[in-house]
Amino acid sequence: MDMKKQMDINGIEFSWNLEEGQLIFEQQDSVLFWISSAMKSFFDTIEEISGTEASKLVFETTGFRQGITVGEYFEKKKNVSIEEASKLITNTYASAGWGHAVIEELDIESKTFTVKFKNSWEYKIHKAQGKSAGAKYIPAHYAGIFTAMLGTNIWYEIIQDQIEGHEYSVVRYFQSDITVNHNIRQLAKKTETDHILELEALVEDKTRDLTELVKELSSPIIPVLEGIVVVPLIGKYDEERAISIVEKTLTNLPSHKASYLILDLTGLHQNISQYTARLIENIASATSLIGIKTVLVGISPQLSMVIIQSDVQLSKFDCFKTLQHGIHYALGQMGKRIV
Repeated sequence: MDMKKQMDINGIEFSWNLEEGQLIFEQQDSVLFWISSAMKSFFDTIEEISGTEASKLVFETTGFRQGITVGEYFEKKKNVSIEEASKLITNTYASAGWGHAVIEELDIESKTFTVKFKNSWEYKIHKAQGKSAGAKYIPAHYAGIFTAMLGTNIWYEIIQDQIEGHEYSVVRYFQSDITVNHNIRQLAKKTETDHILELEALVEDKTRDLTELVKELSSPIIPVLEGIVVVPLIGKYDEERAISIVEKTLTNLPSHKASYLILDLTGLHQNISQYTARLIENIASATSLIGIKTVLVGISPQLSMVIIQSDVQLSKFDCFKTLQHGIHYALGQMGKRIV
């Protein structure tokens, strides 16, 4: 059995060395893959690991940089003009299964041209993937080829895409400041921005959850003895938290059938404002309207100074130094005592 084969197709050389497991295409080691199965699986894996946006940039960047290699090869062939190289490239690629490509309107002076692509391997992969748009590798590849051959950065714009139902894809090429490195930086910036936004959203969600938790835990109504409940005011109160505790206290107090509400002020933030003093008055006054008497305990020197300097009137409420004293007082008023 002949282990070596060679074939010339339209000036393109193919050879095989079965003993070495080698395919030579245009004097270079080559490899063959099935497009709609093996290559599709390869593309699917890259997209799965990298994500859609990143994988597009990977294909685009790889296509462009490999195109640079091809363009540099032809640029060094001084006996081959750019027009001649253009025909050689499309013929070579067609013989390698890249699909049919035609370069039109090539203007060396303005460095512009158009390429029509039909049935490229990238189109076939995207069709097998069920995509409706998105060729990046091959358009960028030709941009890389002509960047090297024309000596200036070339970029592209897809005018129409075969995957969208057209007979062929049309890609326009032109001089541009857009580079793959620029696109990499843009994606990195976008990824960083997206990550920051995700973190901000996460922080906002956690803050919202924490706020709800604080509302649930803040100033709970604690029944200590029959007819007596304690509401400890803890920390610092802004408008939202103050409204919440007033509503929560008035809503839940009736279910405890309490006669006395003891407001424990021991845990208030030491930086007490007139707003906090007003909150105490509001709670005490509101509970009296539903027939419950209020006793204040744990008034600190700082709070007493704020109360004196404001127009808040707490003198109508019974005040005691400690919670224990307040409970004993309430019991005594109800004709009870702790045995």
